Amino acid sequence: MDRADALHRRRPHLHVQQRRRARAGSDSGGRRAAAIYTLIETCKLNDVDPRAWLADVLARLPDHPAKRIAELLPWNWKAAREQAQARAA
Repeated sequence: MDRADALHRRRPHLHVQQRRRARAGSDSGGRRAAAIYTLIETCKLNDVDPRAWLADVLARLPDHPAKRIAELLPWNWKAAREQAQARAA
């Protein structure tokens, strides 16, 4: 057994990290991918359509005040959207 195999047996998460890094192309690419995956999963956990949320947030982000960035978080975004739909109905 070589050293790498022994290391992967003791720390299997390292092997997963290496595979993800290889797919992303670099460490920084892996971190960016992880951030995107986290946002998508956060949307799913909050019962928010990730595509709709991301499209809306990316469209609003350039003009949105930094002090109100919390409004764009998936759970706040969903609540604001539901309130707007209730007012329209």
